[in-house]
Amino acid sequence: MPRMTAARAAVEILRREGITNLFGLPGAAINPFYNAVRAQGELKHVLARHVEGASHMAEGYTRAKAGNIGVCVGTSGPAGTDMITGLYSASADSIPILCITGQAPVAKLHKEDFQAVDITSIAKPVTKWAVTVLEAAQVPGAFQKAFQLMRTGRPGPVLIDLPIDVQLTEIDFDPDLYAPLPIATPRATVAQAEKVLELLAESEHPLIVAGGGIINADAADLLVEFAELTGVPVVPTLMGWGTIPDDHRLMAGMVGLQTSHRYGNETLLASDLVIGIGNRWANRHTGGLDTYRAGRKFVHIDIEPTQLGRVFPPDLGIVSDARAALEVLIHVTRDKLVDGPMTDRSEWTAACHERKRTLVRRTDFDNVPVKPQRVYQEMNNAFGPDTRYVSTIGLSQIQAAQMLHVYRPRHWINAGQAGPLGWTGPAALGVAVADPEATVVALSGDYDFQFLIEELAVGAQFNIPYIHVVVNNAYLGLIRQAQRNFDMDYCVQLAFDNINTPELNGYGVDHVKVAEGLGCKALRVFEPDGILPALEQAKKLMVEHQVPIMVEVILERITNVSMGTELDNVVEFDEVRHPRPTVSGPRD
Repeated sequence: MPRMTAARAAVEILRREGITNLFGLPGAAINPFYNAVRAQGELKHVLARHVEGASHMAEGYTRAKAGNIGVCVGTSGPAGTDMITGLYSASADSIPILCITGQAPVAKLHKEDFQAVDITSIAKPVTKWAVTVLEAAQVPGAFQKAFQLMRTGRPGPVLIDLPIDVQLTEIDFDPDLYAPLPIATPRATVAQAEKVLELLAESEHPLIVAGGGIINADAADLLVEFAELTGVPVVPTLMGWGTIPDDHRLMAGMVGLQTSHRYGNETLLASDLVIGIGNRWANRHTGGLDTYRAGRKFVHIDIEPTQLGRVFPPDLGIVSDARAALEVLIHVTRDKLVDGPMTDRSEWTAACHERKRTLVRRTDFDNVPVKPQRVYQEMNNAFGPDTRYVSTIGLSQIQAAQMLHVYRPRHWINAGQAGPLGWTGPAALGVAVADPEATVVALSGDYDFQFLIEELAVGAQFNIPYIHVVVNNAYLGLIRQAQRNFDMDYCVQLAFDNINTPELNGYGVDHVKVAEGLGCKALRVFEPDGILPALEQAKKLMVEHQVPIMVEVILERITNVSMGTELDNVVEFDEVRHPRPTVSGPRD
């Protein structure tokens, strides 16, 4: 039996589990693992500037492509604690990432040794499994179990903590005999699918709510097929955006209190049956449950048994992987079509389409300073259906979801539940590593951009190009809008007179100089007619220089974005207009 260090065995397992890329930072307690990576020679490594940034790069890498698992590596102590936000974000959105940390020697774990922290206890609430491996011979089994857990049931992250002496110990291990463990996938039954179709036959105005579980299961094609077979309109959640193209005749809009369309909310309120697939009934999707549930029945299909009934009891709950459920639903539907056509939904779908045509928000503002709506109009004009958008939180993300257009799964990549500031930039780098040929466009407000801004240097160093659109109002805009309920504007203003850049007129941080100082290219726009030319120039600069390109648009200081407390009480602060100039966006 071949002998090698436990660290080398871990590296060999990573390759056999399909891992090609690592994101992280070396350090004393994880150096044996890095030595094994160097000796093995097949894994690519991106050196982050902050371990939290590395964890978000791993998230972006996973989210970009079906089957990907991002791996984040760091040393002992603060490296592990820095990963916690990434683990939380991944756990909340059912994203598998593997975090590997170094640790003090086993004999020193209880002696308050330098950077010896009980990282497994810290990480357990935000992982599917967290373990400190105390015996070198258990390292292969720990990694084997980690990959099985990340892929089984509801996906999620794992942390493996490796004491330095465990990494250095030699063990008997033959990589050629290694095999991944089998994955158990729950599947809907024919009887359950028949009950769904029975409920469909009884309804007049059904909807499908398409959640992120459909994207995790790589089942968007089956969702569209099932919708077309049955004639049922689809409402994607924010995490499921792209499961059906925005311009598809059955795409009925997004629903919610913030990241929603006027027509989506009206269609949900007009429905009588909602079939949720791979979703979790998030509170910013549903709003008040009395309004959301009134007058309609619910089917909930989810891979995680404890999700069923967590928010409210469905009329029918089915534990199933989304792809497996859609396969059996399609099979049963096709069998029924042999006996005759499905219920005619043309009147219902026509009503949904009319709402989608008319209940739109205005984007064609010519104001100076720029109104943010105009930015999203020009992004629709500049970027085609292959664009991969990345965003996390704030008024920028909310309004982008209201006004941008997405046509494919994994082309809206968003930290849904956790929404950590600073996530966008490093996640975009992870997406760009996973799909080097894609046009990756990140979207941030100025505060999100300033968190983890140092990761721009990673894109410059490793030639990872993407475009980062920064909408700058020098405000914590979402918090300012929330503070209206308290009649205050407190600790949310970012504006100050920058003595080095007076042309900013009090907007504070000079993002152009910072981005250029970190090795990137940067453009700034003050007027609406300059947005599209800047975006077009950014595309050229990205190809020419192969580094991140920042496009900053200076916005009006205060914009109140459409949102509310109930689906039937979303406040529109600006006039609405029909038609919207870029209602479907460009199609190549």
